Amino acid sequence: MRFIEEVVVEEFLPTFRTVLAGELRDRELTQSEVAELLGISQSAVSKYAHGEVETNAEIERDDRFLEFVEGLAEGLTTGEMSRVQALVETEVFIRRLERGDLLARLHEAAYPPIADHDGPLDIHDPEGEFRMTERVRSSVRRGVRTLENTSGFAALVPAVGSNLVEALPDATTIDDVAAVPGRILDVKGRATVPGDPEFGVSEHVASLLLAARRAGSDARAALNVRYDDGIIQSLEAAGYETVEFDAEADLEDAIAGAIEATPDADVLYQTGGFGVEPVCYVLGSDAAAVVEAIREIRR
Repeated sequence: MRFIEEVVVEEFLPTFRTVLAGELRDRELTQSEVAELLGISQSAVSKYAHGEVETNAEIERDDRFLEFVEGLAEGLTTGEMSRVQALVETEVFIRRLERGDLLARLHEAAYPPIADHDGPLDIHDPEGEFRMTERVRSSVRRGVRTLENTSGFAALVPAVGSNLVEALPDATTIDDVAAVPGRILDVKGRATVPGDPEFGVSEHVASLLLAARRAGSDARAALNVRYDDGIIQSLEAAGYETVEFDAEADLEDAIAGAIEATPDADVLYQTGGFGVEPVCYVLGSDAAAVVEAIREIRR
């Protein structure tokens, strides 16, 4: 694991200080004056000036970087910019380069697993897409692990298999929903999970969750299990709101009708149809909430 801050410290700062020291020296400042402005020792300035510090060529070639450093040097030399202002401007510039820009690309190169993320990358944004997708993926991963360790869960897996899904807050398509690739299956009495959660790999359960959300449900997660009267009774006894929908009707219309009839529904179920297996769908605020409902059935 390598943090973007390491890229800043090891790649950006040596390059930044080298180029800035050179710009200041070009403006006929002494090593002592450069050292005072940058808050470093004269020996460090000497190393920068003589090319004894390793720099990053990609950063050095970036026109925005060069323009920014030149502006800092000019402002510091003329006194139009204080050292505090220069520090603040540099911090802002670094944050900008971290948001899907030059430093983000260097971070990706230094830590290849980040390349698996398809959307814009903003490590420091607490509500950013990157952080949110990883939170959702992690939530599904924890939920699946809990299901694997829940005694008797395999017996609840329908013949078509189960899937645990969780949507991003503003999800509109199945690509915004994380799920188990393939399906969770009952293999000789054990719930078998084929792989780590991914986005866009569940069609049916994700589509049902999205339909429920479009109909007014605030659920962000769902899990399908087999249907029987005992399961519904157990969930109702635990305080969950249940509602039936028509398995043979259009999914969007059927779910909209069910949510309209029971706006606070936690459980949607259908009792089967021609070629359609009866299935129960548990909804919740996140994967953990859905899994907790399933654990209620097994108590």
